This record gives sequence, C-alpha cells and structure tokens, in this order.
Amino acid sequence: MRRLWPVILGTLFGAVALAEQTLINGVAVIVNDAIITYQDVRLLVRGPMELAERQYGNQPLVLEQKRKELQADGIEMLVDNKLILHDFKTTGYNLPESYIDDMIKERIKQRYGDRATMIKSLREEGWNFEDERQRVRDEFIIEQMRYLHVSKEVLISPQKILNFYEANKTNYAVADQVKLRMIMLRKPSSDNGAVKQLAEEILNKVKEGASFEEMAGIHSDGAERASSGDRGWVERTALRKELADVAFSLQKGQRSGVIDLPEACFLMQVEDVRQAHVKPLTEVREDIEKNLLAQERARAQKKWLDRLRAKSFVRYF
Repeated sequence: MRRLWPVILGTLFGAVALAEQTLINGVAVIVNDAIITYQDVRLLVRGPMELAERQYGNQPLVLEQKRKELQADGIEMLVDNKLILHDFKTTGYNLPESYIDDMIKERIKQRYGDRATMIKSLREEGWNFEDERQRVRDEFIIEQMRYLHVSKEVLISPQKILNFYEANKTNYAVADQVKLRMIMLRKPSSDNGAVKQLAEEILNKVKEGASFEEMAGIHSDGAERASSGDRGWVERTALRKELADVAFSLQKGQRSGVIDLPEACFLMQVEDVRQAHVKPLTEVREDIEKNLLAQERARAQKKWLDRLRAKSFVRYF
C-alpha cells in the first residue's frame, strides 16, 4: 500500500496543476466576437499585484481582498477595451498599417534600442513580435477613440469655472502664513550646553551682518540645510507649538532668539507674512479646470461605454 502513495499523490498534484492551468487559460468574459481569458487579466494586473504582494504579504486576508479587487478592475478594463475596439471595427474606421510601423519603430528606439533586443525581451515575457504589434495597434485605436468620443467632446467654460469657485470658496481658504527660514541644531544625548552656545554664536554673527541664509546652509541639521533653511510658506499647524508660537509672533524681517528645546536648538527668521485669505480665482483656475475636466470626461466616458455595452453581447463566466 505504501508504494501506492507516491502514485496517488502524484495524480492529485497533477490534477491540481491541471486545474490551475485550465483556470488561467479559461474564458473570463466574451465580448461580442472577442474572448478575454484569465491569463489576459493576470498579465494586465501583474504589476499592481506584485506591488500589493510586497505591501500586504504579511496580511493574507487583506492581500486576498486586494487580489479580488485588482482582478475585477482588470476584467472591467479589458471589457471596456474590447467594446471600444469592436466599435472601431464595426463603425468602419480605417487605420493605415504604416502608422503602426512607425509606432513600432519609435517603441524599439525608445525602449529597446534595436529589433533583436525587443524580440528577446518579448520572448522572455511570453510574447512575440506579432503580439506586440497587435498590442500597439489596439492601444493606439483605444486612445484615439477615447479622444474622439470623450476628450474632444468635453469643454469647460469660464463661467462653469467661476460658478464652481464661488460655490466652493471655503475649499480655497488659507490660514495665516509666514515665509520662514530656519536653523536647527540637534543635541547629542550627552549635550552639555555646547549646542545652545553654538546657536548663540550663530545668532551673534547674523546680528553683526552675516547672512541667515548662509548660516543655515553651513550649520543647520534639518532637511532645510540643502535649501539654506528655507521652509517656504507655512501655516501654524505645520510647526510644533513651541516654534509656531514664536514664528507667528514675529513681523516681516524679524528673527527669533535661540529657542532651546530638549532635542534641539532653533533659530528662525520670518521673511514675509501673509494674513488668512481665500486664494483668488486666478491662482486656482488651472486646478479647478483640471478637476472639472476629469469629472466631465469620466461622465462622458461612462455614458459612451454604457451605450456600447447596451448594443453588445457581453457574457461573464
């Protein structure tokens, strides 16, 4: 009987491997006359899945949930792409093959250097040249169809931008700010007052005419050293209370004394002051337009894809 176990186990493991292979090659969705396999989905989400495995490798339940989400999103993305490609084909659009030739040449130049390297790299990934050519062709068609049916159709008027700004002014409110330059001197665990003494010496040099900016570039231990102590515009909440209380008590051009805290000594110089205000439209117009464009394009794309789906055959397995 013992001799039968290897045979039985081998048969079982073989069956499992065959089942997994069947699942990978199995049909996930049929979209009109096109088939999406689980292998197509796996290849699409391979990068995000590897990232998720690195992030949640020690949280199996979370990882499994992320895997399901990525697979579901990947399937829907592929379905959308198949719908778009079918619309291109049935509407009668034409794409000269010379366009694809030029794009392949450019891709070889940018990514691989030469054709032989490209073919070798594709082979290592389980692809061949014709696969890549078809992928380039499909990507171009999908991009152009999205532009034609979505991006081209969406325009954001100046009045719409103004209306959004007026309705959401509180989102653009800014608290009091100071334009700050800082020197931080960290204290070693065995500090005997030497750090505070150094801070006093630096402050005296600045009072005698030395550049605060230059002193920060030489002495500061903070991340600001590379920018000569420049913290830019900061709100009170960006600083710890002991520093914020001093910084926001200073006027433009004023410096603090030595701020002696348990872990470090600080020197600050306020280069400008800005009172609480609402950002003007001129300052936020570009961001508003980008956000509205993204929202309108998402709506237009959903409407377009819903229309394509309604006249198509889509079957999930």
